Amino acid sequence: MFDLLILVSRYLFVIYIVVFIYNGTAYLLDEAGLTRHSHRRSIFTCRTMTALMHITAFLIVAYDKEAITYSVPILAVGAAGLAFIIMGNSIAEKVYKGGCPLIWNCVIFLLDISVIMLVRLNFTLAVKQLIWICVGFFATMWLPFCVKMVPKFEKLENVYIILSFLLIISTLLLGSKEYGSINWIYIGSFSFQPSEIVKFLYIFYLASVFRKKVELKQFIITAFLSGLLVILLVFQKDLGSALIFYMTYLVMLYIATSNEALFLSGVGALMLGSVVAYNLFSHVRVRVAAWKNPWADIDSGGYQICQSLFAIGTGGLLGSGLTRGMPLSIPVVSKDFIFAAICEEFGTIFAMCLIGVFMLLFIRGMMIAFKCQRRYYSIIAAGFTAMMAFQTFLIIGGVIKLIPLTGVTLPFVSYGGTSILVSILSVSFIQWVNGYQKAADRNEVRER
Repeated sequence: MFDLLILVSRYLFVIYIVVFIYNGTAYLLDEAGLTRHSHRRSIFTCRTMTALMHITAFLIVAYDKEAITYSVPILAVGAAGLAFIIMGNSIAEKVYKGGCPLIWNCVIFLLDISVIMLVRLNFTLAVKQLIWICVGFFATMWLPFCVKMVPKFEKLENVYIILSFLLIISTLLLGSKEYGSINWIYIGSFSFQPSEIVKFLYIFYLASVFRKKVELKQFIITAFLSGLLVILLVFQKDLGSALIFYMTYLVMLYIATSNEALFLSGVGALMLGSVVAYNLFSHVRVRVAAWKNPWADIDSGGYQICQSLFAIGTGGLLGSGLTRGMPLSIPVVSKDFIFAAICEEFGTIFAMCLIGVFMLLFIRGMMIAFKCQRRYYSIIAAGFTAMMAFQTFLIIGGVIKLIPLTGVTLPFVSYGGTSILVSILSVSFIQWVNGYQKAADRNEVRER
């Protein structure tokens, strides 16, 4: 009977996410004024699909086949996760009254996938992840009040950039080496990744500078400081974060200036910098070699990507079934390679639709950014959206061997407290911007 449930679930998971994507797309098209569809029905259906997916998954992962019974601790985590799905949306909508429900739906769907996969991979990590998710949402509920308490936070650009450099330099001095990169700081049993926090500060810094017309002086200063941050990240061998910072800078600069020449020059400088980094750093050459032909060094440099490709290929279109794959054979599967584990057990169709969930989130984020009339908030929303989009592209592209692996987390899905916290706060600020613009629109209507 249990085997039949796993077999049927392979189709159910695809149905759940396809229905989610369909209703999310309908909501998106309606927001853009292209169709007329019931908002309430679309949002309710998306939430229903998330809850059904959660229940189906935990009926599988909680079952102990040897004892022929269900694991109480795993069921407890499942119950807590279901409570979060039900209550998270309601609480968020009350705090962010002008927020977009589609964004909350996408975020909670992705977070739920994270908890499901981590329970499958490592129960202890799943519990920690769920705690970090709750901490992130608790912090999120205070963000609107914090914004009101600091009304002039757009003038604190010096504070943002100084804190950014202090965090990055402290990592170089006090950080521990993990998987070749010096990007973690350990304080007893507690650890955090400073570069994740710097992402948040960096967006605020650039938006604070770019909120006014960008003169030559501001351009030179921001280019120099951004380049210095990227260089420090390269010295930490945190190439993924360095690339994310650089591309985010280019996007925010282009939005602020609408100067195609500057953007294209930045892309050209990136290509030149890549060649220089390839010749200067041996670890860059190792990663490029593993990307070009991982089979040539399958026992060493190419082992991770080969195991990832094996998992993706083995899963096929519908996956091997939840709990039926071998994701633990992939190194760092709970962080960098969690997408490969999803492909193996949920299937390629599900994984492609998961990318679609990310696309709904990013498109809606950009729509909010472009609609906002206040330049500062618009640039912030665009910056957060672009940063998450680049990070998602880098890790998924690396896992499927589209581009060289850079070793960053998949937003909302990979294990990592700092990453989860910063990702949730980033989305929360996008939601706050949406609420701000809706309130401004209502005031404008009243004045008329």
